[in-house]
Amino acid sequence: MVGDVAIGGNAPVVVQSMTNTDTADIDDTVKQVAELSDAGSEVVRITVNNKDAAKAVPYIKEKLLKKNVDTPLVGDFHYNGHVLLTEFPDCAQALSKFRINPGNTGTRGRDKNFSTIVEQAIRYDKPVRIGVNWGSLDQQLLAQKMDENNQLPVPKESKEVMMDTIIESAVRSSQLAQEVGLAKDKIIISCKMSGVQDLITIYRRMAAVSDHPLHLGLTEAGMGMKGIVASSAALGILLNEGIGDTIRISLTPMPGGDRAEEVRVGQQILQSLGIRNFIPQVTACPGCGRTKSTYFQELADEIQGYIREMMPIWRDVYPGVEDMHVAVMGCVVNGPGESKYADIGISLPGTFEEPKAPVYVDGEHRVTLSGDHIGKEFRTMLDDYIMKRFGRKEAEQV
Repeated sequence: MVGDVAIGGNAPVVVQSMTNTDTADIDDTVKQVAELSDAGSEVVRITVNNKDAAKAVPYIKEKLLKKNVDTPLVGDFHYNGHVLLTEFPDCAQALSKFRINPGNTGTRGRDKNFSTIVEQAIRYDKPVRIGVNWGSLDQQLLAQKMDENNQLPVPKESKEVMMDTIIESAVRSSQLAQEVGLAKDKIIISCKMSGVQDLITIYRRMAAVSDHPLHLGLTEAGMGMKGIVASSAALGILLNEGIGDTIRISLTPMPGGDRAEEVRVGQQILQSLGIRNFIPQVTACPGCGRTKSTYFQELADEIQGYIREMMPIWRDVYPGVEDMHVAVMGCVVNGPGESKYADIGISLPGTFEEPKAPVYVDGEHRVTLSGDHIGKEFRTMLDDYIMKRFGRKEAEQV
């Protein structure tokens, strides 16, 4: 458990995210954690890189709780986690999980520093993610593996040795944590790489040698389309094979961009694979020569935006609404069929078609809209459908 969020076993795959604020800036960090939580992030990681950040953590937690945001916070520690967790017990207590990178716990005192962090996790009954990253791999272990490789009659390629080292670092660290006294079910593992094929390979190997819950993520996925496509390609394959218990999409946002985009991408990956539903899906056709008007695209975008805006409210008031399927189609070719297949759908007229828009509810033609207020009328029907279908149980209980 990370706070009250179950990870691993038969629990649903969890979507998490990470802030990019200066953790010492309490108000800024609280604001972004709340935004990520509102977007649906079930766990949020924050950087704890210095004393000011460590001092801020309990105040961040306190302010979030006052805002009714109880999303578990994970502390991301590098280089000095053993010092900060020991010196600032309130920080350790406020966090729900510690993330340790075995490659960044020092050289001479590597195992001692690592063990100190684990001891603090045991003291405060916190789980630990052992997060191995190819960009900050344990250099001592890598040098050892390279030396061993050089002694082989037919040495492996250096990349293969690096992959071996990533696996060994994760396995070795999990064993050390358990030797210190951390329970096996308190350990989560990640082995992040920035290449799609490399990530698939390393997690397939990791899944074969470990039964710890696995945190999936393409490290430094990149900006915009590149980051979204690469993350979707890598994680989609692994998740479809049953590998992965929690995911984080490491998108690089545009300056001033929306950090919550990584949450929505993660949710959409899981929803597209049929693993979990987070938000009603809107099916819309791509448009062609039959749909010269952009009206159906504008309406699809309007409905999609409206659903996203209302989900924080609907999620609490209308349980199950995330399973709803909406269709906004552009012409007679596939419009009626897709609309019938959806829970509620509208088939707008294409070019040269009669200016009418049949609406289908639960597979049956309900009404045909026309005129200048089709979009507004359809949204009213959508609200009415949600209230009647998903508010029924609540009404019965009352």
